[in-house]
Amino acid sequence: MSNTPMAANPLTRAVLEIDEYASGLGWDQPARLFALVDTTRLRAQEPALAAQLGLEDASATTGLTPIEQDEVPTDKALDEFLGTIAWPDAVVGCALTVERLMLPPSAESQVPEGLNEARLAQWVASHPERQEVRMTVAVLRDGSRDSAVRLREKDSPTEVLTGPELVPGLADALKATFED
Repeated sequence: MSNTPMAANPLTRAVLEIDEYASGLGWDQPARLFALVDTTRLRAQEPALAAQLGLEDASATTGLTPIEQDEVPTDKALDEFLGTIAWPDAVVGCALTVERLMLPPSAESQVPEGLNEARLAQWVASHPERQEVRMTVAVLRDGSRDSAVRLREKDSPTEVLTGPELVPGLADALKATFED
């Protein structure tokens, strides 16, 4: 994950690092959940894990280290699954990468009324303007957030859109995993 560009802050760097990792796995992947831990604290408290992750050199890496968690269950709605998560104090944030179909804002007026979730998904999947996207969203305990969105048709590191408000609903759901 060393090709990640230097971003302005540690959260953005972590989001781009996760996006690069997910990109290396290819498309049509399941959702992936990551704990974000303070790299300096990880090195001090878990030196063996830091060494396993290639973080033993204190001058090489600071900021946040993403640690992939167990698989996200596919038999449960994502929001339902996120509602079951509780993080230990050592985790300062979390991130999720997920693939979805997206329509442009102009298609909102075309959505047929009264569709249940399954039929809406079918309608979106058959829409000629649909775009496949990979979204990586991260939040910290303090409420900071950032996201990266990559279109499948423009699958290039230089075409990744970043910003804190790109996927607000998912960011809110991730933030809720830190609330009591």
